[in-house]
Amino acid sequence: MALTDSLRSTITALRDRYPQPRSAVIPALWAVQEAEGYISAERFADIADLLSITPSEVESVATFYSMFALKPRGRHFLLVCTNVSCALRGSDGVVERLESRIGPSGSTSADGTMTWEQTVECLGACGYGPAMQLDHHFVENLTAEEIDDLLEHTEKYLPSHGEAHHGAADAHEAHAHAEPTSENGESEPRKGRRRSAKR
Repeated sequence: MALTDSLRSTITALRDRYPQPRSAVIPALWAVQEAEGYISAERFADIADLLSITPSEVESVATFYSMFALKPRGRHFLLVCTNVSCALRGSDGVVERLESRIGPSGSTSADGTMTWEQTVECLGACGYGPAMQLDHHFVENLTAEEIDDLLEHTEKYLPSHGEAHHGAADAHEAHAHAEPTSENGESEPRKGRRRSAKR
């Protein structure tokens, strides 16, 4: 399938931001993945042509980073953190439930709506583990039981403004989620709280 005019224009605009066209390889790969869901060998050639480099150079970048999908995925993508903080809080149970519902890491559900993988590295949501990314949004404080609801009612876990879904928090977690206050008791803005992310 030929590259669409819209995607060609997007990649061209990305290329023109940089003194060296090859600097736009990663943004161009992102643009293709966002538009088409994954990056095919045909797109290596298309990107290479627009950036005046070889297809093998584009492929070497795409295959180096785990964030790029080189085969079709489901409509939604789950990335489950299995690093130490989330593992200590029960991510093994989350993984087991996904394996029983969908299959091993990298599998797509039979209806094509969901692909899931476990992380290579930490997602950076250690304070709210077990955590995952659903598309570009964090879903936190997960339980194995909640996976069933997430798979069956996915849209309610996709916040409209990029806010993370925090799941069921216990009293300690609820306190941790409360807005910090100053000495006079007034609320202070929360800083550094990561809410949504590009994978």
